[in-house]
Amino acid sequence: MLDVCLLGTGGMMPLPYRFLTSLMVRYNGHSIMIDCGEATQISVRLQGWSFKDIDVLMITHFHADHISGLPGLLLAMGNADRTEPLTIIGPRNIKKVVDSLRVIAPELPFAVKCIEINGAEQTFDMFGLRLKAFKLNHNILCYGYSMELDRKGRFNPEAAKALDIPIQLWKVLQSGQDVTVDGRTFTSDMVMGEDRKGLKLTYCTDTRPMAAIVEAARGSDLFICEGMYGENDEETMEKAKSKKHMTMLEAANLAKEAGVEELWLTHFSPSMNKPKMFTDAVKEVFPNAIIGKDRISKELKFLDE
Repeated sequence: MLDVCLLGTGGMMPLPYRFLTSLMVRYNGHSIMIDCGEATQISVRLQGWSFKDIDVLMITHFHADHISGLPGLLLAMGNADRTEPLTIIGPRNIKKVVDSLRVIAPELPFAVKCIEINGAEQTFDMFGLRLKAFKLNHNILCYGYSMELDRKGRFNPEAAKALDIPIQLWKVLQSGQDVTVDGRTFTSDMVMGEDRKGLKLTYCTDTRPMAAIVEAARGSDLFICEGMYGENDEETMEKAKSKKHMTMLEAANLAKEAGVEELWLTHFSPSMNKPKMFTDAVKEVFPNAIIGKDRISKELKFLDE
């Protein structure tokens, strides 16, 4: 199960009624955050979640509305008596940027490890989750992220009994390892069914539409994507293209093409007072779309749970 919360839905600047876009995901005692703009830590507190459990922070790019909240978050984590190291993943020069922001948070009771993304895409394995960064099309280097949780097939005890595999070795086979008994080698595929559908979450903001987004989001249970602008007129489209953002309808078309289960729109322009006024138009393109709001949350569960 993945416990997902969109902490904020705003772009450019925090507003009294809308925090900046940030995502937090909890899994098996661990927490992952994507982006940390100004005031993000307030939204975490309002959600009732903990700073202390954040193990990984993934930064999409170095615009202030996506990273300026980092010093305050680090200090809040330190004040929560955290001692475990924090991993920060981000674009080229992530360590230089983090070190610069830490001028006002120089002493922390935990280590900060920075990992720089190399190339157009890179995959990281973190406590059972597969985290994939993929390059976007913004006016500075920017990445989107996917999180995937695989699920193995069911163990077949009858098959194990028929092969005379000692019961104390069943767990070894369930873990994917091979075992040898009296000169006979047994492989996990002899007693395990086909892999079952896992869980997939994709987060994408500050970009123009591109094929790489469709491929990264394909089959996602939840696709969280920017919808900076609601209008689709010529003037708005020119603005979206020049500033390297996208409209709600462009995001909806990406969701449709990628075959995702659900779409949450986020990263709204400060000039957009009522994003929900565009709901009907978005749903015409992708019916299972939701206009995001601060701290909208959901538990992503396996199909048979």
